[in-house]
Amino acid sequence: MDTSYPREDYPSHKREPSPAARASPPPRDHLVWSLFNTIYMNFCCLGFVALAFSIKARDRKVSGDVEAARRFSSKARCYNALATAGSVVLPLLLAALVITGVLHLSKLAHESVGFFTYQFSGSDDED
Repeated sequence: MDTSYPREDYPSHKREPSPAARASPPPRDHLVWSLFNTIYMNFCCLGFVALAFSIKARDRKVSGDVEAARRFSSKARCYNALATAGSVVLPLLLAALVITGVLHLSKLAHESVGFFTYQFSGSDDED
């Protein structure tokens, strides 16, 4: 019985990338974008979901499963885009609503000045 190491009796079961995958660049994992969305602009926890998919994409890319890495990378990109759009668009929408409300209230106040400045000192003979 041979107990010497390393044994080469069994073939390695590493996945070989397909010819098309070897020619194309590896997928991006969008990890930095996901970290930014998670820490600074975590709208409805979409940044955290994007971070989870980014980590999965990086793990699959390291293990050699390029097709799964592409799927997870695509999902991470979508969640990052949603988180960024939600975190940028909603404050802008809120600011627009506040500005519109202030303008409407100032116009309403300007029009109602006549109601609050009623003259009581016209003629005192009407009693």
